[in-house]
Amino acid sequence: MNTTPQVHAMIVAAGCGSRFGATIAKQYTTLNHTTVLQQTLCRLASSHYIESCFLVIAADDSTARNLAFELPIHYVIGGVERWQSVQAGVRAIIDAGANDTDLIVIHDAARPAVPIEDIDKVIAAAMLEPYGAILAAPVADTLKQSKDQPKKDNSSSIGSTGNGVSYIKNTIDRNQIWQAQTPQVFRIGELNRVINYVAKHQLTITDEASAFEHLDLPIRLVRGSRQNIKLTFPEDTILLAAILSAQSSA
Repeated sequence: MNTTPQVHAMIVAAGCGSRFGATIAKQYTTLNHTTVLQQTLCRLASSHYIESCFLVIAADDSTARNLAFELPIHYVIGGVERWQSVQAGVRAIIDAGANDTDLIVIHDAARPAVPIEDIDKVIAAAMLEPYGAILAAPVADTLKQSKDQPKKDNSSSIGSTGNGVSYIKNTIDRNQIWQAQTPQVFRIGELNRVINYVAKHQLTITDEASAFEHLDLPIRLVRGSRQNIKLTFPEDTILLAAILSAQSSA
C-alpha cells in the first residue's frame, strides 16, 4: 500500500441547507466579519497536507466564485443529493490525475471551527488505512428513542412530531455511539467504488462513511474536538461565533 499518497481536498457546498431556513445558503452566512465558507476554507488551508481544494457548488450558485479564498479553488457543479455532489467531485479529482490510492479529504462547508490539528490527525490516520478514517466525537448526552401516539383533539402539540405525540420508548446505550464529523478521509479509488454502488442501488446516505458501511468496509474513527460543530440551525450561529472568537484569541 502506498503510505505517502497525494492528498486532495473537497468541500461539498451544493446543498441549500433547508433546516437553516434562511434566504441564502448557510455557508454564506457571515460570522465574525466573513462567510462561513471562507472560514472553513481557511482551516483547510492551514493544514500542511492541503494545497488546493475542489469546491462543489450548485449550478445556480452565483456567490462562491466572487469570494476570495486562501487556497486555489477548482469549481465543480454538484447534484441534488449529497452523493451526487460527492460523485461529481470525485470524478473531477480523478480526471485531474489522482491515483486510486491517493486520499480525498471531504469537509462540510458549514464546519468552520474544526481545529487544524484535528484535520492533520485524521489525514495521518487515513494514510495507515486501506479505506479511510473520519473525525467523530463520543456521544456524551443521554439518548432516548421515541415512540409516537396519535394526538387526541385536546392534546398539546408540545413534543409532537406532527403526526402524534412523542414519548420515551427506551434509553440507548451510548458506550459505542459516536457523532460523525468531517473531515472524512478516504482512498479515492475505494470512495469512487462505493459511491457508484450507492448510485446503482439508489441508497440513502447522510455521509460518505455510511456508503462504506453498506459494503461492510472498515472506516477508522478518530476522536475529534466537540468544538467542530456544524451550522445547521439559526441558533447555531451564536455558539459558532463564540467558538471562533475563542479559537482566534487562544
